[in-house]
Amino acid sequence: MPEAVIVSAVRTPVGTARKGTLSETPAEKLATHILLEAVRRSGLAPDRFDDVIFGESMYGGGDLARHAAVAAGMTHVPGQAVNRHCASSLTAVATAAAGVRAGMDRAIVAGGVQSSSLAPVLSWRRPGGEETEQRIAPTFPYTEDATDDTTLTVGWNVAQEYGISRERMDAWAVRSHQRAVAATASGVFADEIAPITVTTKDGAVVEFAADEHPRPTTSLEKVAALRPLHPEIDGFSITAGNASGANDAAAALAVVADDLAREEGLTALATVRAWASVGVQPRLTGLGAIDAAEKVLHRAGLKAADVHLWEINEAFASVPVAACQALGLDEDRVNVYGSGCSLGHPIAATGARMLTTLTHELRRRGGGIGVATMCAGGGQGGAVVIEVS
Repeated sequence: MPEAVIVSAVRTPVGTARKGTLSETPAEKLATHILLEAVRRSGLAPDRFDDVIFGESMYGGGDLARHAAVAAGMTHVPGQAVNRHCASSLTAVATAAAGVRAGMDRAIVAGGVQSSSLAPVLSWRRPGGEETEQRIAPTFPYTEDATDDTTLTVGWNVAQEYGISRERMDAWAVRSHQRAVAATASGVFADEIAPITVTTKDGAVVEFAADEHPRPTTSLEKVAALRPLHPEIDGFSITAGNASGANDAAAALAVVADDLAREEGLTALATVRAWASVGVQPRLTGLGAIDAAEKVLHRAGLKAADVHLWEINEAFASVPVAACQALGLDEDRVNVYGSGCSLGHPIAATGARMLTTLTHELRRRGGGIGVATMCAGGGQGGAVVIEVS
């Protein structure tokens, strides 16, 4: 059975939704740009790829993977859309690895794309009614303690479950910004970012080359001064400061059979060792990151102490804080260059962004094992283990 190896891992810079540089850039353009760049960096000819698998979330249908393939001139390649909300692009990479390891496919580009700025809003008619209303299609049946407001379901309920104070969440979020700002300033992300030329709201044509969501001026004092998002709830501690942003971005990885990589003289950046998805109670969605991590470690025959670097998405700061507490992790090995609170959370692209950052950083450090894990809307979680030798 062939191994599934990553031969390219790339992402766009992350933009701030609705007011940022990518706010006028459609998801289709982001997807096409990152597909072309993943193929170019792989060293494999476009006609050698068997499929394109892209995560997309809350995008109203369609198939952005197929759209990107056609726009990139790869009309012979089909396209598959994957939706597991936040874990969509992790699932896309896992699906690609499974196809390669099964021997059914030899080369696949997998990743995800999100334009929160331009995502469509769907119109629905309630049964028995005549008027239509705008809403997002539900992923789970809403209850009083698991509403369509994710600040309750993900952030607040997890903080309560693990006894996490606002001070701990604020401190994590501030450190996330500090790490992301320092990484950007030092050029750490240069190897993984593919700049993209876009037209902004004022009509200017610019090259967008660096993440714009991290704030250099973030401080504990400023974050502590922010009002809770639900002040009507006694003790509610989730704020805009300790939660992720709304963002735009795309990321993709070329996953190929190891024997193909050897035949073509390609550099195997990392090997996809294991993957897992889980379901949890919707009210405890944030725990999906913990359960998925435990499941994927078991599948890989590893312990948490065997992992050199972790990416745990900061949908809310309470999620990685709880994961570190539950798994006994060294916080210095988690989100070493920031995550959702700072870099941002372009929903369907975040998992592939995390794997891209892990791949490049493990190579800089001379190798090791990395785990990307995250919660996902509706009470889900996903995780992937990679190894750089």
